[in-house]
Amino acid sequence: MKKRFYILVFLVLFFGNFSALAQPGNKQQQLEQQRESILNDIKKINTLLFKTRGVKKTVLSEVEDINQRIKAQQNLIRVTNQQANLLTRKINQNLTQISLLRNELQTLKEDYAAMVQKSYKSKSQQSRVLFLLSSEDFLQAYKRVQYMKQYANHRKKQGESIKIKTALLQQLNLDLIAQRKEKDLLISENTAAKAKLKKEKELQQTLIASLKKEESTFTKQIRAKQQKANKINGQIKKLIRDAIAAANKKARDKKSKTTTASATKFALTPEAAAIAKDFKNNKGKLIWPVKQGLVINKYGTRQHPQFPNVTQTFHGVEIATNANAQARAVFNGEILQIQQLKNANKAVMIQHGDYITIYYNLATISVKKGDKISTKDPIGKVFTHPVTKQTVIKFMVYRNDTEMNPADWVYKM
Repeated sequence: MKKRFYILVFLVLFFGNFSALAQPGNKQQQLEQQRESILNDIKKINTLLFKTRGVKKTVLSEVEDINQRIKAQQNLIRVTNQQANLLTRKINQNLTQISLLRNELQTLKEDYAAMVQKSYKSKSQQSRVLFLLSSEDFLQAYKRVQYMKQYANHRKKQGESIKIKTALLQQLNLDLIAQRKEKDLLISENTAAKAKLKKEKELQQTLIASLKKEESTFTKQIRAKQQKANKINGQIKKLIRDAIAAANKKARDKKSKTTTASATKFALTPEAAAIAKDFKNNKGKLIWPVKQGLVINKYGTRQHPQFPNVTQTFHGVEIATNANAQARAVFNGEILQIQQLKNANKAVMIQHGDYITIYYNLATISVKKGDKISTKDPIGKVFTHPVTKQTVIKFMVYRNDTEMNPADWVYKM
């Protein structure tokens, strides 16, 4: 009974610890995926923002690019720390499990040794026969036969249990060695990442110091750039409203059975409504508007990182990509409008029911108004700045004339 209790306690402790380790194992896998994603982002930053040596950049542009790398390095250090902490917990749990297993194994060996010794003392065939013949009746003799069988089976099981637990202990020790090596590697990588981060911050601080000397000049430049962006966004909104008005007028002229719509909403045919529904159902799953890209400016309004008294608003996302990169449709639709924006580059608008995706800062266009378009179809080449050599596409998502955050729609943006 006592031996059964020990075995039960061990099983509860072992499987309890196994269950506790299963969740950290999944967490470790998630963190490793995050780490791989960050390393991929760092590779993109180095390729897309620092790809050309000797390119003349403004100090402000260089600070912004370095800031991208600093953020990525900080994220890498954070995730690597989490991985190392998880491994520490796993190592401690492993050590506890090894200690419990060793104690259990010692108890089993002691019990087995006592059993073997007792069996040796009474192992002669004559003593077994006498044990049976000394029975008072047949029933007692039968019970003694069964007892001897059970005793032999129990001894065999104890031997097998010792083998299993010995193998498990050996495996746990191997796992422990592997975990410690993995942790040492992560710590080494983290040390290297911290050294890189320190250098990046020192360089950034030097550049920021030079910015501060001409803060008023750079502030004016940022505000002028923001005013230009606001004007372009105004042009885009006007184009969308004009397109809505034209589409609704066309629908009325054809006397099609459409729902009543306001001046700021598309009147959808059943086919267009189906496309809109399909687009909505793919929220968070859309492809990127370029094959390879890195978001350098997210959607929304925020303070400038170097000049807190300056506010910036991004009506979409800005994505750095490779030179000569082709912009591509993120979803099936129809080319609604192609426009050369005033004091800016070309823009293509694709309609998906009452949703619109906009691809702006294109150098050339490979589609025309009214074309039916499919996911991944090329629509034009992204413009590369002649001085900075950076290739940046500006991508926007609208529902009717209401702007939306592209990161909510595009997969892992």
